[in-house]
Amino acid sequence: MNKRTFINTILTAVCLLAAPLTTYAQSDASTAAEERGLEIALEADARDRGWGDSSTELSMILRNRNGQQSTRRLRTTTLEVDGDGDKSLLVFDEPRDVQGTAFLSFTHVSDPDDQWLFLPSLGRVKRISSSNKSGPFMGSEFAYEDISSQEVDKYTYRFLREEELDGMSTFVIERIPTYEKSGYTRQIVWIDTEEYRNIKGEFYDRKGDLLKTLTWNDYVQYEGQYWRSLRMEMENHQTGKSTTLTFSEYNFQQGLSDRDFDQASLRRAK
Repeated sequence: MNKRTFINTILTAVCLLAAPLTTYAQSDASTAAEERGLEIALEADARDRGWGDSSTELSMILRNRNGQQSTRRLRTTTLEVDGDGDKSLLVFDEPRDVQGTAFLSFTHVSDPDDQWLFLPSLGRVKRISSSNKSGPFMGSEFAYEDISSQEVDKYTYRFLREEELDGMSTFVIERIPTYEKSGYTRQIVWIDTEEYRNIKGEFYDRKGDLLKTLTWNDYVQYEGQYWRSLRMEMENHQTGKSTTLTFSEYNFQQGLSDRDFDQASLRRAK
């Protein structure tokens, strides 16, 4: 065996031995990132448990690509459900053409959400198809799936990095919807490292392109524990449209029950 052949043989053997080690190292790193991402999501969820029920009023400002805007006013109540996703009821008060329109959502941990829309002009309750959850909610840049409670098991997770955002230390995680009919392939979320609040989110469409960015602003703490954003901005990068939700003060522990969130409540809402 000449010297060149001997060296080549040694190099080949080294590569063969190193390849499995590289594969194992990559696998371990990937697993660690997934575990860390899930750990952050679970901690954020744990810090926002036990509030029972809540209600608030809000304005929804819709803007087109030319900056023209229209405003809708509505109110929402939410019921925390142990062992499953939350129940929520939204009722539109203004303008007149949508007054009395009501939206009811039962979020589930693993099953598709149940959602219904009451349209007073038609006098009937319409069930939202599970295949239509990616559609825009009442003409806004929020999809039906965006306004459901964000249960941990609805996604798989991966920790990406720590990053400073607007002077705040944040975890950056990737979450991938487990719901096969989601309008998103993935989401990137910035969560502050101190209070575990969502600060920013990027939503990628089914082609993998950046579709929307959501920012949570003006946080207020209630009951010494529960943080709520009083202003949320959703920008659609592909259409140039945007939607702002501005919330009033939240009220908690009002004694709401399942009866306040059945389908009959859609017709009772005024």
